[in-house]
Amino acid sequence: MPKFRLLRDRLLHDGVITLDQIYQPGEPLQGWLELVHYPAYVNDYRQGTLDAKAQRRIGLPWSTALVKRTCTAVGGTILTAKLALERGLACNTAGGTHHAFPDYGSGFCIFNDLAIATRVLQKQGRVQRVLILDLDVHQGDGTAWIFRNDPNVFTFSMHCQENFPARKQVSDLDVPLALGMEDQAYLDYLAQYVPDLLAQVRPDLVLYDAGADPHRDDVLGKLALTNTGIYERDRYVLDICVKAGYPVACVIGGGYGKSMDDLIFRHSLLHRAAAEVFRQRGL
Repeated sequence: MPKFRLLRDRLLHDGVITLDQIYQPGEPLQGWLELVHYPAYVNDYRQGTLDAKAQRRIGLPWSTALVKRTCTAVGGTILTAKLALERGLACNTAGGTHHAFPDYGSGFCIFNDLAIATRVLQKQGRVQRVLILDLDVHQGDGTAWIFRNDPNVFTFSMHCQENFPARKQVSDLDVPLALGMEDQAYLDYLAQYVPDLLAQVRPDLVLYDAGADPHRDDVLGKLALTNTGIYERDRYVLDICVKAGYPVACVIGGGYGKSMDDLIFRHSLLHRAAAEVFRQRGL
């Protein structure tokens, strides 16, 4: 998929980032993937031996290039989380595959990068408590299920109620939204929850899924945020985390549109907001 490369190029072209701010991730160790996913599933996917039903559930045709892209995106989220712990704020140009479960993929998601990054950093002793703040328009069902019995990981999902997945899981806190919700109502809802979440969880790290699919032009979204609304959402989340001293690692989440240029710009709003917060807070 060219989206991730095009996003990087757009950020460079527009002066949002510079070359020395780009870090290249490697692919994660097999053992890191298996901190979350069943070994048989990991092996079957990487080798292209998943059965047809499991492959259809993912929704993407298998290829060696997709395996590499998938693993690199997971490596990117792990690297982003480590950089956030060092610098206070960091962003991936991919990631947010929150529909992946331990033994199967779903909804264009193969390996759950948010869960894997959490488990890797916990295993390495870098973090204990993690807040997963998921603002993709679709519920983070895989992430919710993975951490359903883990008191050290708090899952928060604010999503369109009448949207995929049809069968929702139970996050630590779910905020279902009505169809067609616009900017101000959305931002008001968000402001009701985030300050209390941070005070309650007091995380060592916030993993922020900044899906662009709540946008009104998203073909799978069913909400009605504008570019301004997406930008204000991201700036609010990043600023409140950084101001309170909580490192925040960001992934771009979902986004689907007819115009690739418009979609890339919507994804870039996260990085534009991050650049502003980075400058304002002197990171």
